[in-house]
Amino acid sequence: MANESVNRVIADYYRDFSTLNVQAILSYFNEPSMLVGPQGVIPIPNHAALAAVFGPVMEGLRAKAYGRSEFELDYAKSLSSSAAVIGGVAVRYNADGQQLERVGITYVLHKTASGWKFVTVILHDPNTPGGDEG
Repeated sequence: MANESVNRVIADYYRDFSTLNVQAILSYFNEPSMLVGPQGVIPIPNHAALAAVFGPVMEGLRAKAYGRSEFELDYAKSLSSSAAVIGGVAVRYNADGQQLERVGITYVLHKTASGWKFVTVILHDPNTPGGDEG
């Protein structure tokens, strides 16, 4: 089932992101991919560009005594045999287990020959309910 595979990718990604090693997360992203957030749309043509975006993010988290991230699933939907969307809230904690921040996040994934990859990552308000019909 696609949802089980997608959920495994998300769990593995959060485990690897929590190491704050940018090289550990690159393989989760399709080349090309796209980030959408408050700063606008950022096209990511390759893993080098992705590292350039995520490196400063990870350095900022290190400065806050970051410990780990967890993903609170709100919804997951298989759109086809090769496309899925999953959304929820990324919760970031410091090394002492205190919550640092909550970030709403939606992932669009595509199934490639090497597995499910993020093609679009959308950052949004963590209080925005996902999956609702509008």
